[in-house]
Amino acid sequence: MGEKIDARGLSCPQPVVLTRKKMKELGTGNFEVIVETGTSRDNISRLAEHEGWTIKVKEEGDELLLFLYKEK
Repeated sequence: MGEKIDARGLSCPQPVVLTRKKMKELGTGNFEVIVETGTSRDNISRLAEHEGWTIKVKEEGDELLLFLYKEK
């Protein structure tokens, strides 16, 4: 996994805005987003699905790790 966005401590819509920016920057590929709330997880998941990205979520303690990828 290459790039990471650490969105811990940020309130919505900041995690979504940062994720959308990275999606547009990369176009395809993969990156990870770290959030702390279910709301951020859900909003980023909806964005990813809408934009054609695949998302996998892993819980590690109080953190939610979102792995996003899109093939060419």
